[in-house]
Amino acid sequence: MPVTLLLGSKSDTDFAKKITAVLDEFGVSSEILVASAHKVPEKVVSIIEKLNKSTEPTVIITVVGMSNGLGGVAAGSSIHPVITCPPLKGLDEYLVDLHSSLRMPSDVPVMTVLHPKNAALAAIRILAEADKKLQKKVAERIKAVKGGY
Repeated sequence: MPVTLLLGSKSDTDFAKKITAVLDEFGVSSEILVASAHKVPEKVVSIIEKLNKSTEPTVIITVVGMSNGLGGVAAGSSIHPVITCPPLKGLDEYLVDLHSSLRMPSDVPVMTVLHPKNAALAAIRILAEADKKLQKKVAERIKAVKGGY
């Protein structure tokens, strides 16, 4: 599975679907799994261990607000890149959610991308490093975007 979306809660599913919609446009497969780092950390670790056994290029995107333990737990054990995309619901939550995603301990490399479309595009570009067909699709997308200016 090239992109696995780990959600802290089922309530983040609609936000995650904004990410998978862009992945679908590029023909990149994905799966959505729900596993709270605070409530079921053993499930998160089990998922990461399974993904670490994968021989194909993989990117993990975590979608979690409030206290983003999920991005850190995933990145702390994953051999694959981890992007976190907090589902910012309002200004009152914005700073807390953002800072809990940005401040990670050393050796816990989580990339934070705030817009769901950009999180998907970042994952696609990472995967495109090893996939010439996907690189071509990315180049076409860039050309199409620039054509509008």
